[in-house]
Amino acid sequence: MSHLDNKVFKALGCSTRLQMLEILSDSETHITGMAKKLGISVPVAAKHVKILEEAELVNRKRFGKTDILKINTSNIYTILDRFAPTKSVDVDKGTTLLDALKKVSAVEVKQIGDRDAVVATDGDKGFYVYEVDGTFSDKTVNECTFDKDATVKWKKLEPITKMKLNINIKKE
Repeated sequence: MSHLDNKVFKALGCSTRLQMLEILSDSETHITGMAKKLGISVPVAAKHVKILEEAELVNRKRFGKTDILKINTSNIYTILDRFAPTKSVDVDKGTTLLDALKKVSAVEVKQIGDRDAVVATDGDKGFYVYEVDGTFSDKTVNECTFDKDATVKWKKLEPITKMKLNINIKKE
């Protein structure tokens, strides 16, 4: 585990810092506003922000004498990727990604329009995408073939909320 991973886990291990990240997920704010929302002093808030910054979970922008804080969730996603199991498979040159997947997992494929799409891996239903050697592909699992060794990151798109939208119907 890297030094940064330890900092991220430390940062996420405190309810006050989790509340700060929740506040920042709604909008950017300054330390004084953050302290006020949490009912803590500015120096205490600043210490918590420093830990979040060291974990690269918060970015700070300076406008004059005011520092504005913004959330940065990329390190959380990077750490979660580390917990994915690694499997190895030996295949012949020209093997499709679908055939390689079938050698290591139970794969359910469904025809969507004119394309085959994997709709479940090992019984885990969802929408899947993949990267080959760090690059997302627009090819289907049947179109993607391998002529050399590669690393595939098979990713299930998890329902992580990117935005909450409150729809308010106007009163007539």
